[in-house]
Amino acid sequence: MAEEGACRAVPRLPWATILRAIVLLFLLGVTIYCCFCRQPPEQPGWDVAELHLNLTGPRQDSGLPWKAGPALGRSFLHGPELDNGQVRVHREGIYRLHIQVTLTNCSSAWTTTPRKATLVVGICSPTTHSISLLRLNFGQGCTVSSQRLTPLAHGDTLCTNLTLSLLPSQNADETFFGLQWVHP
Repeated sequence: MAEEGACRAVPRLPWATILRAIVLLFLLGVTIYCCFCRQPPEQPGWDVAELHLNLTGPRQDSGLPWKAGPALGRSFLHGPELDNGQVRVHREGIYRLHIQVTLTNCSSAWTTTPRKATLVVGICSPTTHSISLLRLNFGQGCTVSSQRLTPLAHGDTLCTNLTLSLLPSQNADETFFGLQWVHP
């Protein structure tokens, strides 16, 4: 009598077939994720502004008003808006700010007036207290300039103030202010 329960050979799949199936399933999963699950990236660089000074007469206060538009040549505004000469951002994220201000009727000779003058860029939204982002002293010069990266929230309003009653140059090559959204 033959032994019952003799061993039978169980068919095995070759390893190459198993690995191909795993790779195909992985690629299918990645394709489904990329097509249906992932959020589209935000379009960078469209929240940007390059502004010129908008002084039409003597300065009434320490604030510097800005303007933008095609009639001004190199001045433009895409994304943020101007509100009484101040810039309001509508997109939260990290922004690069840059500014340069040159004083009129100023010589680089040693004087005490520019030495005490200070240019301040800050957040002056009505919902928050004023927050200083840049504070630049003229020292013995007639021009200050700087740039920095800073996080801004939706609705933040940026204002620029020049201490003393000094008159900044309205030449667009000497006095300008700009910002650019660089990261969410």
